[in-house]
Amino acid sequence: MKSFDSKGKGQAEKSLGAVPVSQTPLQRLEEYLTSRGLRMTEQRRFLVERVFSRHEHFDVDQLIDQLPRKGEPHYVSRPTVYRALKEFVDAGLLRRFELNGRSVYEHDYGYPEHDHLYCIKCRKLTEFQSDALGQLRDQIGREHRFLVRGHRLIIHGVCRDCNRRRSRRRAQDLV
Repeated sequence: MKSFDSKGKGQAEKSLGAVPVSQTPLQRLEEYLTSRGLRMTEQRRFLVERVFSRHEHFDVDQLIDQLPRKGEPHYVSRPTVYRALKEFVDAGLLRRFELNGRSVYEHDYGYPEHDHLYCIKCRKLTEFQSDALGQLRDQIGREHRFLVRGHRLIIHGVCRDCNRRRSRRRAQDLV
C-alpha cells in the first residue's frame, strides 16, 4: 500500500506491485499519438517520463510545481500540461478522478485495480486491494444482469494517526 498526503508526498507502505505490460508508458503514448496522426513532442516525452518516474497521486497544480519554471530547460506551459494529461488519460496511461472538487490523477497503465481510503482530516489518500470487494462487485453485477467493467471506490473517514491525535486530546480534556 502507498499513502499520499494532500501535497502528493508519498509515504511508503506495502506496495501494490506492477502489472506486466508489453510496452513502456512512453511506447504506449507514442502508439496512441501515431494512431491519431499526432507526433511525440519533447514536452510530451518529458511529461510522461516525469509522471511515470515515481508513483504518486497528483493534481495539475502539484505537477506544475514540480516542473521547471519558464525560461528553464524542459519548461512546459500550463495549457500544454492540461492537454498532455488528457492525452495520457485517453491513451490509458493515467486515470482521473474527482476528490474534494479537484481532478486527481494516478497511474493506470501497468498498475493493478485498487481502491482508496481518504482521510478527511489530513487528506491522506491510501491505496488498497480487496479480493472480497471485487467478488462482491461481480456478484452484484450478476444479480442485476450487469456486465461489470470496473469500479472506483473512495472510502472517506479518519485515518489511524488522526484518530490517535483526537483520542489524546480527549484524554487530556478529561484530566
